[in-house]
Amino acid sequence: MSGSAAPSVTSGPQGDARLLAGFWLGVLGVACFAITLPATRLATGTAADPQLSPWFVTFGRAALAGLLSAAYLAVVRSPWPARAQWRDLSLSMLGNCVGYPLLLAWALRSVTATHAAVITALLPLVTAMVAAWALHQRARPAFWACAVLGSALVVAFAWLRAGGNGGFGFDAADGLLGLAVIAASVGYIYGAKVTPALGAERVICWVCLGALPLTLPAALWLWPANAGEIRPSSWAGFVYVGTVSMWAGFFAWYRGLDWGGALRVSQTQLLQPFLAMLFAWPLLGERLDAVSVGFALAVVATVFVGRRVSVSAPASKN
Repeated sequence: MSGSAAPSVTSGPQGDARLLAGFWLGVLGVACFAITLPATRLATGTAADPQLSPWFVTFGRAALAGLLSAAYLAVVRSPWPARAQWRDLSLSMLGNCVGYPLLLAWALRSVTATHAAVITALLPLVTAMVAAWALHQRARPAFWACAVLGSALVVAFAWLRAGGNGGFGFDAADGLLGLAVIAASVGYIYGAKVTPALGAERVICWVCLGALPLTLPAALWLWPANAGEIRPSSWAGFVYVGTVSMWAGFFAWYRGLDWGGALRVSQTQLLQPFLAMLFAWPLLGERLDAVSVGFALAVVATVFVGRRVSVSAPASKN
């Protein structure tokens, strides 16, 4: 696929099966990413009870994923990306290896995983906007209506929930989370641009391997002096974000974006905040109430409706 073209979609039964498989791969990737919020909070701890440094978590998880990527690429004997592809890989690297995890880790030192899930719920709409701009994709107005409705439901949920918890309030952590959403969206879409040419698995591997000369030395330098005093649950959270959030989850996510279309599959991210809240229950003790379940069901409905009406218009020739 060229740098400015949208992924092609095959018509007929095989094309429909490919779209459906892409959608569910996107859901699987979102489920993997949903655990990122509680897992990151486990790794970093809180301002009152700090565990691993957000800087170490950011570079350490990317270094771990980079080492796994090096092994995978060696086993499959993957050829090096073309020079023209490194621009998109580098932008994905900045967004997914550095920007999103660092901003998220610092924010989660100050806010709960549930709070972060609400703010990052804007990720689907931002990703779709980046896809429309970067991939020159167009969608029917009904698609955008579903995207806006889903995001509006998330915002309404945030304010309703905040009303029973002493107020919502925007502070520095919310600003970090907002920037994290932008970073993740850029990383997702520019990675998706080279997925048809490189393959979903190879994209995230080259992204992580390309960052390894930076992330591995940084992780070793930032290795905690009190490593033996860090809780096992914090180390478990760190291992998860390094092996799944930063690596294996992208295998499903980029393949889903490729097969199902970035505009369509990006809407499955509307499920992520509610899955994150669900996983935060056993991991962090943050309980899920009936109001949360009700809003989750409403958002799920917008995802499925959006998927049905999201047949893209022809790509722009500009």
